[in-house]
Amino acid sequence: MNEQQIRWDDLQIVLAIAEAGSLSGASRTLRISHATVFRRLNELERGLRVTLFERSRTGYTPTLAGDDLAASAKRVQSEINGVERRVIGQNSTLTGSLRITTTDTLFAGLLSPLMASFRRCYPDITLEVVISNQLQSLSRREADIAVRPTRKPPETLVGRKVIDITQAVYGQKSLWLNTSLPMQTSSLPLENWIGPDVHLGDATLEKWMMDKNAAYRLDSMLGMQTAVRHGAGIAVLPCYLGDADNALIRLSDPIEELTTQLWLLTHPDLRHVTRVCTFMDVMTERIRR
Repeated sequence: MNEQQIRWDDLQIVLAIAEAGSLSGASRTLRISHATVFRRLNELERGLRVTLFERSRTGYTPTLAGDDLAASAKRVQSEINGVERRVIGQNSTLTGSLRITTTDTLFAGLLSPLMASFRRCYPDITLEVVISNQLQSLSRREADIAVRPTRKPPETLVGRKVIDITQAVYGQKSLWLNTSLPMQTSSLPLENWIGPDVHLGDATLEKWMMDKNAAYRLDSMLGMQTAVRHGAGIAVLPCYLGDADNALIRLSDPIEELTTQLWLLTHPDLRHVTRVCTFMDVMTERIRR
């Protein structure tokens, strides 16, 4: 190869390896095989006659040339994402796809039947749901709409508060059925508590749980709910989840300091897209109902 023309595909390879630090991480990001990433990187380095990454047992570290290409790739990616959002924003039809990100708890306890109903009403809109406790990037178009519990939504996004999400203490119904309820949370510290693992990412709940005897921790609210169902202890759960579970009983009034808000969020460039507006309007009305 006498002369190498750098293509966008090449820049994507370099950026993915630089961000992941490995070929396997880049292959997952790009959704192509490890062997393909390895081959295309070698072809690019041969064509440019420069080493873009230092290889070691700990991974791939960008050289100066690699850093330069990765930075350029990031700028190009930002431009492409911006163009995509602006072009999509001109779409006034109720067709196409919507990529929604939400948590496993919200999907299982609240959103799944509402999304099924939405699909029946708008069959030409394809829903792609990303279930994750990590906030996907709406700026990089990892998602079009985020349905998230938050007390402070990012200032870079636009959207609406749908409802307040209250939380209370729940236990297995058969163990607490003859108890006088609701109980004061101050009378429960010595019970066996099921608590959030640090990876759940709820700092407010972790702080509230500091004086509780939580010898059983999980990184999923659905996991905590299941543990309560099996009599492993008591736990704080969202009321929309705990109240709907016939195996559980609410032991306390809603805990005011743990109340959070449910938000529907999108990128400013997408807020006038017809299918985005329709989804947000319909889901807001149905959730509030």
